[in-house]
Amino acid sequence: MTDFKGLGLIEPLSRAVASEGYTTPTPIQLQSIPPLLKGRDLLGVAQTGTGKTAAFVLPMLQRLHELNAKPVRKSPRALILAPTRELAVQIDESVRAYGRHMGDNGNGVKSLAIFGGVPLGAQSKALGDGVLVLTATPGRLMDLLNQDKVRLDKVDVFVLDEADRMLDMGFINDVRKVATLIPKHRQTVLFSATMPQGVAVLANSMMDSPVRVEVAPQATTAERVVQSVLHVPKAKKRSLLTHVMKDPSISRVVVFTRTKHGADRVTQHLVQNGVNASAIHGDKAQNHRQRSLKEFRDGKVRVLVATDIAARGIDVDGITHVINFDLPNDAENYVHRIGRTARAGEDGFAISFCDAEERDYLDAIEKITRQTIPVMADHPFHAEAMTIPRTSPPNRGGGGGNRPPRVRMQGTPAGGNPKKKGHRPTDGKRHSDKGHGGHGHGEPQGHGSKKTNGKATGKSGAKSSPQSSARPRTEPSRSGGNAGGGQRPLRSNRRGGNASA
Repeated sequence: MTDFKGLGLIEPLSRAVASEGYTTPTPIQLQSIPPLLKGRDLLGVAQTGTGKTAAFVLPMLQRLHELNAKPVRKSPRALILAPTRELAVQIDESVRAYGRHMGDNGNGVKSLAIFGGVPLGAQSKALGDGVLVLTATPGRLMDLLNQDKVRLDKVDVFVLDEADRMLDMGFINDVRKVATLIPKHRQTVLFSATMPQGVAVLANSMMDSPVRVEVAPQATTAERVVQSVLHVPKAKKRSLLTHVMKDPSISRVVVFTRTKHGADRVTQHLVQNGVNASAIHGDKAQNHRQRSLKEFRDGKVRVLVATDIAARGIDVDGITHVINFDLPNDAENYVHRIGRTARAGEDGFAISFCDAEERDYLDAIEKITRQTIPVMADHPFHAEAMTIPRTSPPNRGGGGGNRPPRVRMQGTPAGGNPKKKGHRPTDGKRHSDKGHGGHGHGEPQGHGSKKTNGKATGKSGAKSSPQSSARPRTEPSRSGGNAGGGQRPLRSNRRGGNASA
């Protein structure tokens, strides 16, 4: 079986695949499509760029066709969860492309991507009109569920894409809640670039004797990526980046930073030095992120600066280089990063900057990838970097940002800081990184109330007790009985504007 014709796809799907210019399935497609067409649950481990989107979208559309599924008001028949907006949009585009010859009168499958950072109104209306396939980020899906704008009682196919990233971003409780709202008699598909214990436990709780497919060993780097590391003093990284960008062969590059603030500073530095660059991360508005990706894809922007979380969903052909301006503190993220290049049989290059604090990270990367990354000494800052002794890295959390741990709002010790929006949770709840997490755990649940010494007041601010005036003005306002910790129940008065992923 060496082409799509041998996979058993129905004619409308075969025609769509041919229209996309695909003739030979990738390994993940060869292993995944046949069991999915038979209705089996599937657990897939595959790196980015392996064709896994088609591996689950094609059999999903065929299953819906066989069930004669039709769009129903508020009730999609297939649900795909993705951790980021960009990935959700990319998947929805694939659904539309592969389903273009299906649907009523061959007019195409009705599909929708929902995500935060945009008003709820248009998404609610589209769901009310009925869609067959819904692709969603967990935060926005929970908002719409809380407002009864969508129901999951008719879902026949449930897909989790990039499950390891959802775990990292604290979506685990939302995913579990969503799974309880879907009929138990369903087909469940889970794809993950890596298989940490948390993902394995999640899969075991949601799937029925799944087929497991794995197209590459976990934490192995793409074979066609030429890797190198440049040792550099921390203060000279931006100067080194300017030096590296003088190479005209670096024509389309993704630069990874550890923090959103760092991405902005690197972008500003590049622009000031005449390099066309744009940044994407969770603090950027949705229209800015989509515009930056389009300009990067069209070749109008040479450098895209991104954090790890925002980069999930970047599907751009022809990326010549990946530059790790900051080495990731999670070694497996290195594999995800450099997988952005060397796609579709092309060669690619991964260049990593390493300061004295990051040498432990470099050791961890070389250990997990089971290879030594060659050192490139031919640059102006190598000699100086070699005089700086190795130092221990600061204590950072995983993922795409340098976020402090979650701090409980009530009962904060003297001298402690109250929890601020955007802090990464450490207990399995999602964080409120605008663009990824959603809502934050302590955001007010109502628009017109605030809490004073545990008692709610209305909009007028009338005090509910004489002691309320004694509250320090620096104490953050809270609202609702569930503010603080614990698993968030469904509630109908959630504020829709902040939820995003």
